[in-house]
Amino acid sequence: MKILVVEDDHETATYLKASLSGAEHFVDCASDGSSGLRMASNGDYDLLVVDRMLPHTDGISLIRNLRAEGKRMPVLMLSALSEADYRVEGLDAGADDYLGKPFALNELKARVGALARRPPLAEARTRWSVADLHMDLISREVTRGQHVIELQPREFRLLEYLMMQAGKVVTRSMLLEHVWEFHFDPQTSIVETHISRLRGKIDRGYDVPLLQTIRGSGYCLRAPG
Repeated sequence: MKILVVEDDHETATYLKASLSGAEHFVDCASDGSSGLRMASNGDYDLLVVDRMLPHTDGISLIRNLRAEGKRMPVLMLSALSEADYRVEGLDAGADDYLGKPFALNELKARVGALARRPPLAEARTRWSVADLHMDLISREVTRGQHVIELQPREFRLLEYLMMQAGKVVTRSMLLEHVWEFHFDPQTSIVETHISRLRGKIDRGYDVPLLQTIRGSGYCLRAPG
């Protein structure tokens, strides 16, 4: 595997690199959180070993930023803070495993091996596009052509779901469940009202409408042609 070790203690980092390289892995090292985040974001790493207490960007923030970018490689967090609350915080931040310091080398290798055997997760998509309509889930920006479209949070969630299902007909019940998390029909015009507002924002003033009403079935967001 290609592994990135993010550890500010030079002796520990050297020890980890030598030990994991000896297990036939290719190992890079970063000595602070900022460079570790940059390397992890730009490099094709199979697994990260991240110290919790790092200069510039701590390990918790590093992992959260990676997960927000859609990076899904396994992460083993190392820390002298091994109490339950600290472990829970690390796992909640997106770490896949948490190992307290000091640690036994054979245990670290076993945990790295266990993470390596997990089936890979699909990379989370952070951008969606339908024709000239684009959505960025990280910046929360929606554009059509050269124009930025301002959406309310519920409108954004509605458009996100429609873009995920682009080209397919989605029913009113599907929208109530996935956008509003209703498992019943509230017998209101909430869906129709939001669809109308969304259509006004993404289609009004453009030659080709993208959000279509399929009579008797539901709605469909699709490119022309």
